[in-house]
Amino acid sequence: MGTPSNCSSVSSKRKKGEKSKRNSMRSTMGELLVLPFLSRFPIPCDANASHSRIQKDYFGVLMAYGGLQEFLREQKSEFTANLVRSRVLPLYSVSVCLPYLVASANWILGELASCLPEDISADVYSSLLKALQMLDKGDTSCYPVRASAAGAIVGLLENDYMPPEWYPLLQVIVGRIGYEDEENSILFELLSSVVGAANENVADHIPYIVSSLVAAISKHMHPSSEPWPQVVERGFAALALMAQSWENFLREEVELDQSSGKWESGQAAIAKAFSALLQQAWLTHIQPLECEVSAPPSCIDDSSMLLRSIILSVSERNVIEELKLSELLLVWADLIGDWHAWEETEDLSVFDCIKEIVNLHSKYELKNFIVRQMPPPPAPPVPPQSIIEGIGAFLSEAILQYPSATWRACSCVHTLLHVPKYSFETEGVKQSLTISFSCAAFSRFRAIQSKPSSLWKPVVLAISSCYLCYPAVVEGILKKDEDGGFALWGSALAFLCSSSLEPRLSLESEIKLAVLTLAKVVERLLGLGNPGSSLLQDCYASLMEAAVQLKEVQEDEENDEGDDEEAEDKEDDNEESEDDDEDSEGDECEETEEEFLERYAKAAVNLENNTLVEEGDVEDQEHDIELGSLDEVDQLKVVASSIERYHNVIMQGQTLSSQLISKFLKAYPQLTYLLLHS
Repeated sequence: MGTPSNCSSVSSKRKKGEKSKRNSMRSTMGELLVLPFLSRFPIPCDANASHSRIQKDYFGVLMAYGGLQEFLREQKSEFTANLVRSRVLPLYSVSVCLPYLVASANWILGELASCLPEDISADVYSSLLKALQMLDKGDTSCYPVRASAAGAIVGLLENDYMPPEWYPLLQVIVGRIGYEDEENSILFELLSSVVGAANENVADHIPYIVSSLVAAISKHMHPSSEPWPQVVERGFAALALMAQSWENFLREEVELDQSSGKWESGQAAIAKAFSALLQQAWLTHIQPLECEVSAPPSCIDDSSMLLRSIILSVSERNVIEELKLSELLLVWADLIGDWHAWEETEDLSVFDCIKEIVNLHSKYELKNFIVRQMPPPPAPPVPPQSIIEGIGAFLSEAILQYPSATWRACSCVHTLLHVPKYSFETEGVKQSLTISFSCAAFSRFRAIQSKPSSLWKPVVLAISSCYLCYPAVVEGILKKDEDGGFALWGSALAFLCSSSLEPRLSLESEIKLAVLTLAKVVERLLGLGNPGSSLLQDCYASLMEAAVQLKEVQEDEENDEGDDEEAEDKEDDNEESEDDDEDSEGDECEETEEEFLERYAKAAVNLENNTLVEEGDVEDQEHDIELGSLDEVDQLKVVASSIERYHNVIMQGQTLSSQLISKFLKAYPQLTYLLLHS
């Protein structure tokens, strides 16, 4: 009812009072009027289900129950359970086909899944599983029944319902996949939810499921389709999730020392299925005389997960040839090297795959990894892009364009430069990678260097890795900057080593990289003949501090190893109490509404001022740096040489700050011990 404008101020207080009164009467109105009225309509059964009037009336009843879902969620769980038990579940036992009634019932059960008690959830799940298997009746399609049942089962799983057995559900899902394209997409989505909820409970069945799914997906994959059909994309997503679950399960088995031939055969079966699928997706596009590949760039993230699973299954060199892994890696490297769709998805699996590829090459020396073989005539005698060159192009683009990927991309930079063994013939590839990485990292640093942030750390350390490989080349690149790029980077590195900026250099590999790089920088600046420069003094002071910190971190790690052994003995006795502590800690650390609003208000201000920097997930910032091929002995000689030369500068009475002299005197004994110890 409308209220005249001149009466609005008088009636506003009365409205507020009446609002709470209406809310309190709401449940009474539903219980006294609406639900009793709906209960007058008989539920269809075998005796009356053939009457169209009864079917139509009860369809209206189910729609009304659906409209009352908010009201039903506010009631006690027993009340809602009784309604479901008496007015919804009996529909699933009717022998007559009532597809639209059952589909509506599925919808209601899915909407009420969050408020159903545990004692009725089993009956609800059993009814939904029955509906998921309903076949078409002549010209009557039961697709709405199966689709709504799939959605309702997902709702149950999201509300922590765990079926007593997973295999019957998996069998139904896998058995239905492959019949209808639209339904396949829904079933793949349901399968992903099931695998995500079940975790290790479905590990035994993953090899069988993977083989069945690959056969179904292959039927919908056509060489000319770009992008892939939705059913193929969702199929790849489901396979990637199963690959991750299988990997987690195997890791737990290895930790428990329970791995056996059964799991090895399962891993081999999964790898063969994944390899066959990727071969069909990628290698069928290669013509005999072509040296380049034009495979569709679909599902890069999920494909990377499948490829990583194949790599993890390799235990002998001949497996690489059997699975055509080198050929698959070439196509994959070409795809990611030309990948520009980060606005749609962050392909984090690509970075994990990169590190596994480098490790595999370290063991078996992959073909075409560093330098690709010349193509046969009549192709021009120019070697196409190798695997590592495709990966390098991807990483440079990630550092340059996508702040959220900076941490992982920079971590892979260290891996590519230091882990593979480059020969004299392949030094050119390493140098070209160094140039590409240093240009991309410095460009990213210039974009954020006005204000210290956590993104300083990965890009500055990435430049440091490049500098250790080719100091003169990187220095030349940095000096092209009009504002003194070499001094900017050197000052930033010194700042990272001596400041309290979070995240600090905390890992041993990070500090070691900083020490080695600062020593090279100090050596270079001393060679310029200006020992009193502020940059030289800052770098040397930071070298002292970083060297001391490195020694302390190494000693802490040795002590932690001893503490870990003692802790393992007490772990079994304290498991329950630790779980309770974790729960309480989680409650204590939960963000309050005020903190949430304050954080987003700051982000909004930064966004408005164009100062917001995406810094990636916290777990991205905890990756250790791989410094595999760095000759530590030679690098430590550089550190010792820098110390000796700068010590001579001090002895010659150069004008130095008292702060620097104090740091030098404090660090020199510990640094000398560190060098001798290393």
